[in-house]
Amino acid sequence: MKGCPIPNEGNVDRIIRIIVGLVLILISIFASLNPTLRVIFIIIGVIALVTGLTGFCLVYQLLGISTRK
Repeated sequence: MKGCPIPNEGNVDRIIRIIVGLVLILISIFASLNPTLRVIFIIIGVIALVTGLTGFCLVYQLLGISTRK
């Protein structure tokens, strides 16, 4: 499909990102954090979760890295 990014994350990388993303989002929801830290946790958590679910990381692409075998 034209325009679709090619996955560049391996399975272990994806699983770690999904877990970290979910943990950060849950911490931001349930922990008593100041608003700034809460937003930072949500942003990082969503980015980790989305990259884990899609298997594509823009930073990896820009650096020419791939953990996919």
